[in-house]
Amino acid sequence: MHQPLVFIDGDQGTTGLLIHSRLQGRDNLRLLTLPDSERKDPKRRAEAINSADVAILCLPDDAARQAVATINNTTVRVIDASSAHRTAPGWVYGLPELDEQQAERIAQAKRVSNPGCYPTGAIALLRPLVSAGLVPADYPLTVNAVSGYSGGGRAAVERHESAADKAAQGVLVYGLNLDHKHVPEIQAHAGLSHRPVFIPSYGSYRQGIALTIALQTRLLPAGVNAAHLHERLRQHYHGSRYVQVAALKQDEAAPMLDPQAANDSNELQLAVFANPAHGQIVLTAVFDNLGKGASGAAVQNLELMLTSI
Repeated sequence: MHQPLVFIDGDQGTTGLLIHSRLQGRDNLRLLTLPDSERKDPKRRAEAINSADVAILCLPDDAARQAVATINNTTVRVIDASSAHRTAPGWVYGLPELDEQQAERIAQAKRVSNPGCYPTGAIALLRPLVSAGLVPADYPLTVNAVSGYSGGGRAAVERHESAADKAAQGVLVYGLNLDHKHVPEIQAHAGLSHRPVFIPSYGSYRQGIALTIALQTRLLPAGVNAAHLHERLRQHYHGSRYVQVAALKQDEAAPMLDPQAANDSNELQLAVFANPAHGQIVLTAVFDNLGKGASGAAVQNLELMLTSI
């Protein structure tokens, strides 16, 4: 039986290391790893990519584009964990739960772009609602999210875990130029006609995301309320292996969100909270930025692609 060869380009970074650890010891594939002396050798990396059945790129955006440009073996399939190709023509967006056909598109694809961590939560909440007409495509949306500092990569982990870095001990809000690279991805794959406002932040903990999107009932189509939004999400993700939709919470004390509740898993926990008296609704997503937001999603996409090798 053919054992597909999987090469992780950039397996010393935060995402690459976790993908490698999730795949190590598997008997249905072979892992190709370059020694330290060859990891930065462009020729050797190109040889490795072109010898693989599937290449997983855990690289900065420009390096990912350069890696793809070196591929001359038409049978090589790619999962790109960078943000270089998330809205690029010819690339399949690697969120299997996007719609009923997306998992099969990923399974058959030659080029798959792994979703960004924050967009995973925002798109999972918005896409079903926008496509059903329950949230207008031109709604003036603001997405707020806090992530563990590992979302900044290995350098951020080292910086935040250094006792000398006192600035890392609180919450750091960033992206205030309103030009974060995740915004076009959210807009495109959520089906929005205008850019949402996106305000991310890093907390003083290692991993886990809590993401919130606030809605005003008066700005939704006539008659649409929290129950409609919740039911649409529940139907969309019914039977999903990794996405859970919590029971609707309204007119009652709501629990606080723990961004670390889904850590070390590939789970995506969605919920709808509402106060009908005030006409306000909050959509929430909790997941591991290193799991469903990165390495877990890449392995999920790899599993799909392996079914057609």
